[in-house]
Amino acid sequence: MNLYSIETGLFKLDGGAMFGVVPKTMWEKLNPPDENNMCTWASRCLLIETGERLVLIDTGLGDKQDIKFRSHFYPHGEDTLEKSLQKHGFTPEDITDVILTHLHFDHCGGAVRLDGNGQPVLTFPNATYWSSSEHWKWALDPNPREKASFLKENILPIMESGQLKFTDQEEIGINTIEVEYVNGHTEAMQIVHIYRDDQTITFCADLIPSHHHVRMPYIMAYDVRPLETIKEKSKLLETAYENDYILFFQHDKDVECCKLDRNERGIYVSETFRLDEI
Repeated sequence: MNLYSIETGLFKLDGGAMFGVVPKTMWEKLNPPDENNMCTWASRCLLIETGERLVLIDTGLGDKQDIKFRSHFYPHGEDTLEKSLQKHGFTPEDITDVILTHLHFDHCGGAVRLDGNGQPVLTFPNATYWSSSEHWKWALDPNPREKASFLKENILPIMESGQLKFTDQEEIGINTIEVEYVNGHTEAMQIVHIYRDDQTITFCADLIPSHHHVRMPYIMAYDVRPLETIKEKSKLLETAYENDYILFFQHDKDVECCKLDRNERGIYVSETFRLDEI
């Protein structure tokens, strides 16, 4: 099995929304905001090469959104999904499976692109797209809090393609990949555990979006059930510490991976490193 970090570019989100109840005087030292209180975040995906399967976890924002959208989230940087795949010798046609942790635009926007005629088509024409049925229903009938994050142009083309399957109804069929459902950030978000030799690498998605969010009070204001997030994060961190997991961060612009340790104050980040260093 080979693992590749797939950088799809940077974007900005409000610092207060990303750090929740943590005071700005504390979080601004971790990720300094600009004059509009916006902090820069990564949109990092993970590619798994195992046997004859090439599995991509999440797809980033994509590039089909209009100027108004871009003015809210400031996508920038030299990296793109296609360039990052190319860097490792792959094309979108090579991808056999796409696991979408959830359907917020920054996680699934790259799953659909516009063709030369401006029509939506699947970015990965030969792939099976994997979601959870509960989350899919949640996204199709969004609550007012999350409505702006679920964009139909990212979701409906996948459903209409016939290439959509649900992990709670059918096995992915790769014994080294396991999904776990969490409900604090959004309904039935998929956390992905990858088992390679004696290592477990956990794709944390938005349960722990950066290494700063390992600290227990650091819960995003975007979460629909923040107290549930605390329970789910506590459980994952405990398991990860006890079993020496590697955590992979999707939105951390500086840190890709970490390991954990514990002291009298609780579990903390003990070591940070790049995915290609493990």
